[in-house]
Amino acid sequence: MFKSMIQQAKMIIERDPATDNFWDALWTSPSVKALAYYRLAHRLYARNKKMLAKWFAHRARKATGIEIHPGARIGENLFIDHGMGIVIGQTAEIGNNVTLYQQVTLGGISGVQGEKRHPTIEDDVMIGAGAKVLGNITIGRGAKIGANAVVLQDIPPYATAVGIPAKVINKQINAYMYVI
Repeated sequence: MFKSMIQQAKMIIERDPATDNFWDALWTSPSVKALAYYRLAHRLYARNKKMLAKWFAHRARKATGIEIHPGARIGENLFIDHGMGIVIGQTAEIGNNVTLYQQVTLGGISGVQGEKRHPTIEDDVMIGAGAKVLGNITIGRGAKIGANAVVLQDIPPYATAVGIPAKVINKQINAYMYVI
């Protein structure tokens, strides 16, 4: 777990201009603390120690203002900037190198236990402050979700979506997809 915290702190230095140095990132970033709690809680949850896992998740929420259900699946290098108010639901899946700003919700809209109720966020996605991404939908690789958007349907890769409800306003073709 400590190795993961060190990796997280190094990534924050690269991505957050307000972070001065490694120790600043390690000791003062709510993202580092919340993800350390999450990794522990997720391991416990996977071993069917769900009550203990939820207790650690609750402690993390009280300490950081970031709520991550221990059942969620999170890849490497998740950057939570200004974390307060982040909510990540039980069946949410987050890829690698994703950025979430404050007040983002990855929430469910179905109350049926056992089904996938939360979004899947693919690699390299940025979700702006206050955005709500709701339901069993997919945000494609490299997509950008604008601040305060309410996303209720799939967003294709490399697209930009804004508004309530969110609409795609820009689709970029990834040049790397078409290398001959």
